[in-house]
Amino acid sequence: MRNLRVLLMVEIAIFAALGFVLDFVAFRMPQGGSVSLVMIPIVLMAFRRGVLAGVATGFLVGLLQIVTGFISVAPLSFGFVVMQVILDYLLAYSVVGFAGLLRGRYLEATLTKKTGKIVLMVTLGVLLGSFLRYVTHVITGILFFGMFADGNVFIYSAVYNATYMIPVAVVAAVVCSLLFVTAPRLTRPES
Repeated sequence: MRNLRVLLMVEIAIFAALGFVLDFVAFRMPQGGSVSLVMIPIVLMAFRRGVLAGVATGFLVGLLQIVTGFISVAPLSFGFVVMQVILDYLLAYSVVGFAGLLRGRYLEATLTKKTGKIVLMVTLGVLLGSFLRYVTHVITGILFFGMFADGNVFIYSAVYNATYMIPVAVVAAVVCSLLFVTAPRLTRPES
């Protein structure tokens, strides 16, 4: 039992480090934000080990970004910056792990070798995690970046964050679907 916990912690750390590195493989958007592969290891861990492991992996990805200084913060007081960093990095990447809510249905589809259903479950999982991350970023935009809005701050934040989160979701869904269909053993903890 103890060895399994250690193995799980090692896997989470490795996948988080991989997510952190994959965040450097990015297309920076002109207005801010970036389209990267950061969510792929988080989703992979969520489908491999479940929601809690996915959430822990996302949390560590956000923590790695914070401790290495690869973050953007609004020009606010220290207390507000701390809150913004918690929401925009720790929470935003953690919620991607909720993609694992579709793990059971994905595993059923792999047992029956229904490729269409595998792709559907993976895509829905990625979209769920992406949507939750998007909502977190929109809230952060409203609370901490509203000073940059011309007009309605909600619309500003929703549109701004959609410009990079929609491509991120599409890329992650495509890559994860291809990866999960061609190498399903990646999602089996015993392999």
